[in-house]
This record gives sequence, structure tokens and C-alpha cells, in this order.
Amino acid sequence: MADLVEVDSRRRITLGRLAAHGDRYLVSVEPGGTIVLTPAVVMSEAEARLLANPELVGRLKSNRVDPGRMKHRRTVG
Repeated sequence: MADLVEVDSRRRITLGRLAAHGDRYLVSVEPGGTIVLTPAVVMSEAEARLLANPELVGRLKSNRVDPGRMKHRRTVG
């Protein structure tokens, strides 16, 4: 079932309860004029590289389960 929304005088719409899946969206407009909102997450390039490395993600998960496996490093300062 679809909800009807109307644009205001500044061509804006209010999503209210329709936006239950997040605060940020990617917006695309299809050739027929359909506007598509896709929930999005913003992250740093470093975080994206980390998440793209399954071996490193696996090690992080293992360390979370057994913190004794983590290597402690001295800080310089």
C-alpha cells in the first residue's frame, strides 16, 4: 500500500514515519520520474577498507570473543 505525500511551496516533502530505516538516504531519479530513496550509511575510507577485508574482520570478531588474544602495545609519548 502506498502513502500519498504532497510537496510544499518549496518542493519539499516530509517523510515522518516513512523514514524508519535511517537518517540518510541516497536519492536517484529514474527515467520515468520515479524518485528512489535508499537508506545509506556514511563511513570513512579507512573503515570501508577494513570492512572489505574479511580476514581482518574475522580477527577482530575473534578478539572480541576472547580479549586475551589481543596484543597490547606500548604507547609512545
